[in-house]
Amino acid sequence: MIRTVDVLVVGAGPAGLAAAARLAAAGAGRVEVLEREAAAGGVPRHCVRPGFGADARGRALDGPAYARRAVRAALRAGAVVRTGVSVTGWAGPLTLDVTAPTGLERIRAGAVVLATGARERPRSARLVPGTRPAGVLTTGELQRTVARFGPHGESVGPHGKSVGRLGESVGRRAVVVGGDPVARGAVRTLRAAGVEVAAVVTGLPSAAVTSERVPVLTGTVVTELLGRGRLTGVAVRGGDGRAAVLRCDTVVFTGDWIPDHELVRARGLPLAPGTRGPVTDPGFRTAEPGVFAVGNLLRGVEPAPVAAAEGRAVADPVLERLGGRPWPAAGVPVTAVGPLRWVTPGLTGPEAAPLLVRPERRLVRPVLTVAQNGVPLRRERLGGTLVPWRSVRLGARWTSGVDLTAGPVTVDAQE
Repeated sequence: MIRTVDVLVVGAGPAGLAAAARLAAAGAGRVEVLEREAAAGGVPRHCVRPGFGADARGRALDGPAYARRAVRAALRAGAVVRTGVSVTGWAGPLTLDVTAPTGLERIRAGAVVLATGARERPRSARLVPGTRPAGVLTTGELQRTVARFGPHGESVGPHGKSVGRLGESVGRRAVVVGGDPVARGAVRTLRAAGVEVAAVVTGLPSAAVTSERVPVLTGTVVTELLGRGRLTGVAVRGGDGRAAVLRCDTVVFTGDWIPDHELVRARGLPLAPGTRGPVTDPGFRTAEPGVFAVGNLLRGVEPAPVAAAEGRAVADPVLERLGGRPWPAAGVPVTAVGPLRWVTPGLTGPEAAPLLVRPERRLVRPVLTVAQNGVPLRRERLGGTLVPWRSVRLGARWTSGVDLTAGPVTVDAQE
C-alpha cells in the first residue's frame, strides 16, 4: 500500500510527540507518527520516578505520567500516532518503507522528522569479555523488567497464574556500571525492587551517585564477567592496576548512549564525529532536503524536556519547508576540540544560534573559546563546574560574527 502524508515523524518519544503536537496544531496537514514499540512515549514510560515536571495542579510527574501527557497532547492536536510500526528503509527521497500489523506500506511525505532517540550500548558493544550468563542488563532492560513484574515482584499470566518472579529475572545482589545520573536511577530502581546494590563501578574520576550511600569505585573498569548459567561476579581493575572480584548475580550497564541512527546511515547522511548523530544546522535540517532530526538522535542523551523542546522548535522549519521555502545551503561546520566531547548543532548558519556542549572530563571554572580560523569569536570563563554527564548551553551570542565564507568553527575549553 502506498500512501502520502504531509509530515511523517519517526519515533514517538518526547521529541517526536512534541513535534507532532506542534505541527498538527499549526495546521501542517496530516501529521503521522510511527513507533516500533507497542506503546508510545519513549524512554520515560519505563522511568517510574519523579523528575518530569508537574501537571496543571502542580503535582510532580513521573515518567509514565509524562509520557501519557505527551501522547494525549499529540492526539488532541490532531496527529495520528501508530504503534507497532517499524520503518525498514528508504524507498527514495522523503519516502519510507514500513512494516505494520496490517502489512507492508510505502509512505511519501512532504517532510520527514527523525526522532528515533538513543540507546545504551549493550555488553557486547562494550567489548567486556567473559561468558554469556543470565543477569546482564542495561538500564532500559532493568526498567522494563521491573515494570513488568510490578510492585509485588510477580508476573501474572492471562489465567491468573504466576509466570515468574522479579528475583528470578533481576537477581538479589547487583553491580551497577556507570557514573552518570542514569546510574543513580538504576541504583534507585534496584533498591525499590528489593535488590541489594553491592557497588557502582565507573571509569570516571567522579560519579553522580554519591548521595545514594552505595560504595562507588571511581577510575575502575570491569574486565570480565564471571559465571556460566547465571552471573556469579564481575572482575574489576582500578586505576592503580589492582584487580578484584565483586560477587553479584546481576550487573547493570548504564549510560554510554549512542544515537539510534540506522535510518540516518541508511540514507547516507553525514554523522558528527563526536556524537555519532546526524549533522544538522540550527533549524534541525540534515543534508537531505526535507529531512529533519531532533531529540536524542542528535547526540546520545539529554533529559526528556530538552528533547521535547527541540521537537517543538523543529515545527517552524518544517512549516517553512511545506510552504515551499528553498532548502538552505550547508552552513559552517562546528566541532569540539580539547577536553570537550561534542557540540551540537554541527553546522551554524547566517543567524547566530545556541550551542550545546558536553565535556569529556570534569572541568572546574573552564575558559570556553569559540573561534573561527584560529581567531576567537568569544572567550569567557564559566563560573561553575562542567561534568561529563551534563551539557552546558551556550547562548546565541557565542556564534555571532561567524563568517559563512570562512573555515570551520571550533569550541575549546581550558582550565
